[in-house]
Amino acid sequence: MGKEEREVEELYERREGINKFRLFSLRVFSSSIMVGICFIWYYRIINYNYRLLGYWIGMFLSELFFGLYWIITQSVRWNFIRFHPFKQRLSLRYEKKLPRVDIFVFTADPKMEPPTLVMNTILSAMSYDYPSQKLSVYLSDDGASEFTFYALMETSNFSKFWIPFTKKFNIEPRAPHVYFSQFSSSSNDDDTEFSKEFLAIKKLYEEMKKRIESCIELGKISEETRKLHKGFGEWNFNIKKHDHHSIVQILIDGRDPSSVDNDGNQLPTLVYMSREKRPQWHHNFKAGALNALLRVSSEITNAPLILSLDCDMYSNNADTIREILCFFMDETRGDELAFVQFPQNYDNLTKNDMYAHSPPAINDVSKEKNHDHSDNSVSSFVRDHCSNEYWLFVLCFKVELAGVGGFGAALYCGTGCFHRRESICGRKYFKGGKFDWDVQREKNAHKTIEDMEQSAKIIGLIYGCPVEDIVTGLAIQCRGWKSIYYNPKRYAFVGVAPTTLEFALVQYKRWCEGLSQIFLSKYCPFIYGHGKIKLGAQMGYCIYLLWAPLSLPTICYTVVPSLCLLNGVPLFPEVSSPWFLPFAYCFIAKSVYSLSEALIHGSTLKAWWNIQKMWLFRRTSAFFIALVDIIKRKLGLSETTFVLTDKVVTEDILNRYDEEVMEFGSSNLMFNILSTLALLNLFCLVGWVKKLVFDFDSKAIEQMIMQVLLCGIIIVVNLPIYNALFIRRDKGSIPTFVMVKSFVLASILCLIPLY
Repeated sequence: MGKEEREVEELYERREGINKFRLFSLRVFSSSIMVGICFIWYYRIINYNYRLLGYWIGMFLSELFFGLYWIITQSVRWNFIRFHPFKQRLSLRYEKKLPRVDIFVFTADPKMEPPTLVMNTILSAMSYDYPSQKLSVYLSDDGASEFTFYALMETSNFSKFWIPFTKKFNIEPRAPHVYFSQFSSSSNDDDTEFSKEFLAIKKLYEEMKKRIESCIELGKISEETRKLHKGFGEWNFNIKKHDHHSIVQILIDGRDPSSVDNDGNQLPTLVYMSREKRPQWHHNFKAGALNALLRVSSEITNAPLILSLDCDMYSNNADTIREILCFFMDETRGDELAFVQFPQNYDNLTKNDMYAHSPPAINDVSKEKNHDHSDNSVSSFVRDHCSNEYWLFVLCFKVELAGVGGFGAALYCGTGCFHRRESICGRKYFKGGKFDWDVQREKNAHKTIEDMEQSAKIIGLIYGCPVEDIVTGLAIQCRGWKSIYYNPKRYAFVGVAPTTLEFALVQYKRWCEGLSQIFLSKYCPFIYGHGKIKLGAQMGYCIYLLWAPLSLPTICYTVVPSLCLLNGVPLFPEVSSPWFLPFAYCFIAKSVYSLSEALIHGSTLKAWWNIQKMWLFRRTSAFFIALVDIIKRKLGLSETTFVLTDKVVTEDILNRYDEEVMEFGSSNLMFNILSTLALLNLFCLVGWVKKLVFDFDSKAIEQMIMQVLLCGIIIVVNLPIYNALFIRRDKGSIPTFVMVKSFVLASILCLIPLY
């Protein structure tokens, strides 16, 4: 009887992320905000101003968009779900039937993504607490670099020592650089077995790292080294980054009984791939790389489960695969699951998360940091390898993404995601169709570059969009599959966040551009997802797809009230007017709510302020430029490009980042916009105060108080910009050319008459 009960026990548990009382309170609060928004709309309609028609239209449309966007964001805050897997039940039931897992790791440029950084991710993936013979790791190198191949060859040799060491002593994390950075030799100089092996394996790692870096510094692979592996023969031809034949090399064949580690245990399969590229063919960025790996892996291991990882996101939990198998292999709900998405976490965030990489609405900052994440480890790892291409979403809101996941439609964010191979290869979900993990999947034929465009319509990621992962996840869900957003207690994957404002804004600009293209395409969730996914999930997608148009009302609210303040034109009701209450209530209530949300999830007051600051910076610069580029593309004036974030930064930049000093230091167009808006608001407030001093009018103060407060808040938000413009003299300050240009533009705007 006990055995029968155990067999019907579920492998994971679903828990409501919010209790009924809090849900009721949240709905009442949200309803009150909605009432306030409606009153604001009504006030703006009845106070039509024909003399300032353009400004009135701008303010009304801005408030209308803000209100509608707020409604969309609330759709996911009432429905988020938490999941708890039971690994022990999985082991008791399926230990001898565990499926194969293919792990895809992506890199594109050995200069911007150092091979030693990539190899740490590879080693962490090879060291999962999982049967090695059922584990395969594939590296896609879009740079076709022989240095990356050499580093992978060195890694394959080092893994014979590293994997048994990690499993013997059950260490975490299993990325060697991060792990070794936590210890000094003096703390491990006793005669215990662990200490001896620790020192020996650390020495092997340092030697391997030195050989790789020396080779890169030299700029060529020595003839002696080239003789160590036949794969170097691929580079005997004239290979260029964007013009070369396909390269596939199996460095460790886990199917071969002789492929064993230093303790005689089977090693995971390790494969290097660089897909064919030709100048006349569009290579479709990361989507093309993943689709190529799908075809190559189908011919070698063809595992039913796939993990996709960016090269700078190392595995931080050796049990992650077993945890996700609880979802996929659950007897009652597992067969409908297409993918499990993990949040992206970073171990180099400053105390107050200066660039708001991980807002509490985004990631769960309240989670206890594992003792593996020491400050020394973070600092060392960042200084050696630096900033992460920190994929979306970062975009991964704890509340918002979990809320979309509550509808069974978690977003696929490009990295840290486990896929069922047949779902990503285009198969529709059929209710009642049971999946047999023991049956070898039908292999996909290896295709040439001429077949890739047609193949992508059926198999793999969808082409034609910079954020191919998001649109592919939506397409999978519209084929009937479900997805889960799983935020475990211990971080599953950890990366390195950007350490400069420019890197952060450029990345958001690219995401924003791609997301808005989805909204304007046939894949718009309200059209493509109609009748296929729930309305709440459609609205959840649009939280991100509407980032670009969100820039216009934000800029309007940043510019118009300030210019009207300078010219003595009131745009808001007087303090004594009852119409003042809905404006004040909405502003205060939403601010208090977001602050409480931050503090409840372990954030600090200054971190919350940084979130507000960064959202203003993003909306007025990155999102706006993305919108302009989208319009240019629709008019046929430009084409889609992929911007790879440089992951190498200098020591002085890292020092300023550690001290939470915002990094500008370039003449990027976004800094021109930010500086101009900051100076504009400063000029307007100073100009109004000057007029008030020479012609005091208490009535004018009462009429303008909301515009004064708004302008003052914008000025306070922009204090780092004023500091970089007028006070700082380091390399991270705003260049003089940008300052002069912004000063002139702000002055011209102030001189433009309103009438």
